[in-house]
Amino acid sequence: MTILDGKKVSNQIKEEITQQVAEMKARGEKVPHLAAVLVGNDGASLTYVGSKVRACERIGFESTLVKMPETTSEEELLKKIEELNQNDDIDGFIVQLPLPKQIDTQKVLLAVDPDKDVDGFHPMNFGRMALEMETFIPATPFGILEMLERYEVETSGKHTVVIGRSHIVGRPMSILMGRKGFPGNSTVTLTHSRTKNIKEMTLQADIIITALGVPGFLKADMVKEGVVVIDVGITRVPDVTRDRGYRITGDVDFENVSKKSSFITPVPGGVGPMTIAMLLKNTLLARARHKAAKA
Repeated sequence: MTILDGKKVSNQIKEEITQQVAEMKARGEKVPHLAAVLVGNDGASLTYVGSKVRACERIGFESTLVKMPETTSEEELLKKIEELNQNDDIDGFIVQLPLPKQIDTQKVLLAVDPDKDVDGFHPMNFGRMALEMETFIPATPFGILEMLERYEVETSGKHTVVIGRSHIVGRPMSILMGRKGFPGNSTVTLTHSRTKNIKEMTLQADIIITALGVPGFLKADMVKEGVVVIDVGITRVPDVTRDRGYRITGDVDFENVSKKSSFITPVPGGVGPMTIAMLLKNTLLARARHKAAKA
């Protein structure tokens, strides 16, 4: 059994990007600039955006954090997005989700310039991904592909079962694993909360990607020997034995499922660190695109 170490791979990617940024600086070129828009004071969002800003500093990117109050109106946020769209100095930006209830998330995501949409959430980018055209792939699915590639996990001709159909992970993964090329060329089954007999599906799977958000959902009796397991779930579970009062757990009963797996991601330390690394990679791609457009 091999642990798919997202922390190790994400650090490799950051080192590679750091080198590219150093070369840009040596040539006197503008370095990539990533902006993040944070509306309100959601604890998890603050932590996540903070790690993105720190990652930018570490690899030599410029970064801008736009903080807006919880009471921000939809109109005010759309105006701010338009400013970022028009700002030539910013290569890519993200709007941190979730947004306060007075704001229509779909309207906001549609307002982001597709060429600066480094989250890969705009329908234009999603459509290009589905058509196997060059585009920004959403950071978490992009990270999963990168891990499979770097660990040389065979996907061609395999049966991949995806659990969860969110637009952020489940649905894009179901498209990407069935695409031509590597990683891809697998036969994909997309399952979700309305799927009957999920266990029957998972027992047939060579690769399982679960993004359900239900702690310990995937048990050892639901998988076959030699399965590849990618656990995207991340849930805080109360734990009085820990100083902070909780522990982070995934969708997989890791202790028992790992005994039957050929490859498996841990939680934490698996898919999570890859998400930020791939956001940085998307920003690098945005910078290259903007440079080409000006040439």
